[in-house]
Amino acid sequence: MERLHCKVNGIANENMKTQLKNSLEKVEGVNQVCVDMSRGSVEVIYNKPATQQSIKSCIENTGHTIE
Repeated sequence: MERLHCKVNGIANENMKTQLKNSLEKVEGVNQVCVDMSRGSVEVIYNKPATQQSIKSCIENTGHTIE
């Protein structure tokens, strides 16, 4: 298993947190998603076929930016 930790801008409320978590969980290979609103961070535990790039693209496609 691999782990990706990103600082993410724009997680302003519970609705955005849920939307981001749900989107990431749909990426094939993602096992676990932890979104921390207070820290503005996202941690994803994944296996293949998921990649760091596919996960980052998913985050950006939900309207957030990665620091």
